Amino acid sequence: MNDRLWGDLVASVKVQKRSEDKETLTFGIDITEGDTKTNHTVEVDKPYYEKLTGGRVTAEELVEKSFMFLLKRESKESILRRFNLKKISYYFPEYENEIKNYF
Repeated sequence: MNDRLWGDLVASVKVQKRSEDKETLTFGIDITEGDTKTNHTVEVDKPYYEKLTGGRVTAEELVEKSFMFLLKRESKESILRRFNLKKISYYFPEYENEIKNYF
């Protein structure tokens, strides 16, 4: 879990692995900010995880940092409730290059 300052509010990002199969990992993400909370489900294709991280960090860390990336650009309420991690680069073309800098 990670807390980040956003003005005078703190956002807490909690990532939990829900399932895993041969090709995909699925995570539940809870974002709490003040007294409000949103829940999200994210699928991560294993080859995409490897592409972004080279295995240097866990998939949970990739998802957490990806949500931090999103929260710098939009409110938690604006983040899709369910999506594949690849979808981020559709909305934010800089995502893949910037996320690699987190690691």
